[in-house]
Amino acid sequence: MINPREMRRLMRQLKAKEIDAYEVIIKARDGDYVVEDPQVMAMEIQGQKMLQVVGELKKIEKKEEKEELPYTDEDIQLVMQQTGCTEEEARKALEEANGEPAEAIISIMSKR
Repeated sequence: MINPREMRRLMRQLKAKEIDAYEVIIKARDGDYVVEDPQVMAMEIQGQKMLQVVGELKKIEKKEEKEELPYTDEDIQLVMQQTGCTEEEARKALEEANGEPAEAIISIMSKR
């Protein structure tokens, strides 16, 4: 264990200063990590800046965001039944009509 007096002297030599951080986020190839309420020290050693982060490391769980479509499967079926189009055509028409089945049906019918 280092004597606190020696530690202060060493920190002065390294030009260390504490950074008042409330959170550190690490973006890694295998996912993201967070350290909440960390103790962060910045220092310079041989011309290189170095950070020391002390705290509890937690992996951030990614929540898969499901894209919300402006229409339902029932809307697709309705457009297909009313127009005789393919599912792909029905989806495209619904997207162009902002999810409104009636507008999608009119759009498909007007193109024929």
